[in-house]
Amino acid sequence: MLININPLSLFQTKAKIKKVFREAKASYLNRIRFAVGMFYFGMGLSFATWASRIPDIKSALHLTEGDLGSILFALPVGQLIVMPFSGKMVTKFGSHRVLIFSLIMYVLCLINLGLATTSLQLSLGLFLFGVFGNLANIAVNTQGVYTEVLFKKTIMSSFHGMWSFAGFTGALVGLGMLALKLSPLHHFIIVAGIVLLMVAFNFKFLVRAKEKKKVKEEGKKLFVKPNTALLWLGVIGFCSMASEGVMFDWSGVYFKEIVKAPGPLVVLGYTSFMIMMAGGRFLGDGLINKFGRERVMQISGVMISAGLFTAVFLPYIIPCTIAFMFVGLGVATIVPTVYSIAGKNPTVPAGEALTIVSSVSFLGFLMGPPVIGHIAQSFGLQFSFAFIGIFGVLIAFMVSKIRTSA
Repeated sequence: MLININPLSLFQTKAKIKKVFREAKASYLNRIRFAVGMFYFGMGLSFATWASRIPDIKSALHLTEGDLGSILFALPVGQLIVMPFSGKMVTKFGSHRVLIFSLIMYVLCLINLGLATTSLQLSLGLFLFGVFGNLANIAVNTQGVYTEVLFKKTIMSSFHGMWSFAGFTGALVGLGMLALKLSPLHHFIIVAGIVLLMVAFNFKFLVRAKEKKKVKEEGKKLFVKPNTALLWLGVIGFCSMASEGVMFDWSGVYFKEIVKAPGPLVVLGYTSFMIMMAGGRFLGDGLINKFGRERVMQISGVMISAGLFTAVFLPYIIPCTIAFMFVGLGVATIVPTVYSIAGKNPTVPAGEALTIVSSVSFLGFLMGPPVIGHIAQSFGLQFSFAFIGIFGVLIAFMVSKIRTSA
């Protein structure tokens, strides 16, 4: 056996969820699900709102492409710095409290980005945006795990679907704000007000749970070896998020330079990928409940590889559009499933487990696009896409080995 673990069989969370939630009626459970979904939506809307006005802020601050690239790096730096502490904060203070606080701070940081008049102010603002974004991310996914336990079926993928849907909504709202010629600051204030209203109407329905961390006295050390199962889940997430990051940053370039798509059709690859990823997340829970997590994750990995290799060997507009749809469907359910499994680890509190897995996974999102750039510089963009295509096969292989190890 390659891996002597079986994390896909861990379906029991050790968090003690309050009785009022465990014995709630179906109507109240659906209200809880809606509330948690709104927090996912609020996070996605906030991030998409910022992303939609990056060109305007770049112009307003007279930034070059190089300047903007350096400044944008402040956001993942903020996320990475707070990662070692976010899980512990969720465990200590409760995911519901951390989520409410961090999302409020997240939208206030969004307004602050609209106030930036210098590159230094924008950099500091993005750093804080990353800090509170990571706290909200760990807390909301912990809430997603708790809600999934209450429903006794897989629903995590639909929560991530809400985040993706918010991305579309944020982009459309951004176009509307541009048409109305509103400044980024006024745009950000309006969206922040909407998200704060979401918090006000839904915070009472978040799940209250108390984590019980089992720690042996002789095992209390300054440095503790991370849980092996969580690390392997993180590697699977790494491969998926690397593929996702490449599609976000390089799909347009691929359609322009390799596919030679004319004019507006350059965005066709990215759009097809995003639509299928969002749609796949809303359909993913039903597929997982019917066919099982292992099979869906294996098929998803194969779809990622099939899509990327098709784009490499058939670099024409119709085959590549279909290929990018396959990649979108492939990445749709992997990260939500990995988070769902990690949050139910029996030995590590949900918040801390999600921190470990998301930390490893997020490295793929950060490292994938730059690696593609360096490989493309040396061997060409098609070769670099083929290299990332191997990750899908690795996902299917790792899931297979994990499933058969016990």
